[in-house]
Amino acid sequence: MKVARIIKTKEPLKIEDIATPKPAGEQVLVKVESAGVCHSDLHLWEGGYAGPQGVFMKVEDRGVKFPLTPGHEVAGSIVEVGDKVSGYKKGEKVLVYPWIGCGVCPACKAGEENVCDAPRSLGVYQDGGYGEYALVPSYRYLVRLDNLDPSAAASLACSGLTAFTAVKKAQVKDGETMVIIGAGGLGLMAVQIAKAITKARVAIVDIDDKKLAEATRLGADVVVNSGAGDPVQNVKGLTNGLGAEAVIDFVNNAKTAPNSFNMLRKRGRMVMVGLFGGSMELNLPLIPLRAFTLTGAYTGKYADLVELVEIAKKGKIQSVVSRRFKLDEVNAALEELKGGKIIGRAVINP
Repeated sequence: MKVARIIKTKEPLKIEDIATPKPAGEQVLVKVESAGVCHSDLHLWEGGYAGPQGVFMKVEDRGVKFPLTPGHEVAGSIVEVGDKVSGYKKGEKVLVYPWIGCGVCPACKAGEENVCDAPRSLGVYQDGGYGEYALVPSYRYLVRLDNLDPSAAASLACSGLTAFTAVKKAQVKDGETMVIIGAGGLGLMAVQIAKAITKARVAIVDIDDKKLAEATRLGADVVVNSGAGDPVQNVKGLTNGLGAEAVIDFVNNAKTAPNSFNMLRKRGRMVMVGLFGGSMELNLPLIPLRAFTLTGAYTGKYADLVELVEIAKKGKIQSVVSRRFKLDEVNAALEELKGGKIIGRAVINP
């Protein structure tokens, strides 16, 4: 089978022919129909993240090993199953839950494999979906798609699930204001999810008017172009000078994070999601005096993915797939994502 592999960071991915794996036990072989192109793939390709004071945080220091077939947003059809697989059969359309844990740490025992102490995530710590087939360690990580389009559904495994988790962590009540920072694939999905499961007023901040227009189409109540004025003052203006009850930062870099913090009203909740890196200086007394809650959100658990897919089946959310690439165009896909040319999501259709 053909796969696209990161042989060495910052170098073009290489298309290789390797043996098609044969599933055993609980394993399932999935023919990849669509693999989402995610910023996390970009970070793997670049070799890490920008840390504080310019320190580069290498992915190898987190246990990532190369060569690697990336791709953790995988949708396709079952072509072969191991002898211990039950409840699934050949030909079924499935979405793969990629955030596989060790199974024995406290997080895994609580059903939160996405924050496992020794993760084995597909496309990160083991080969993923940038190829014609993907070997899934267990049928327990599959979610039936039924009539959902695999290309539209693929991003639910990461982009959608991450946005879903972040919106839940924001804990907004009816009539409160939620601000979403970044109108990329995550932000646009968060707008839809927020409108589907909350009754909050949703504002979104970005520097790209085209992306903001798409956010409006998907249900955002207010859009703010941060390149045309102070986004903090804009949000304060929307809230009678008080600030927002919740801010979800899907960029989370040295510029957006301080703004997100300063947009909060008393008892406000800041959910940090993006991995663009950097650091910020906190006014520590403000946190207790204003009773702020600062928290991180990293992907989500399997049970939440099942719930999210059901929401998608009801037509309440849609993945914005703006670009489709063939497997041998994988480097172009990553370059376009890096250059900010993708509105919504790009997918690879092997």
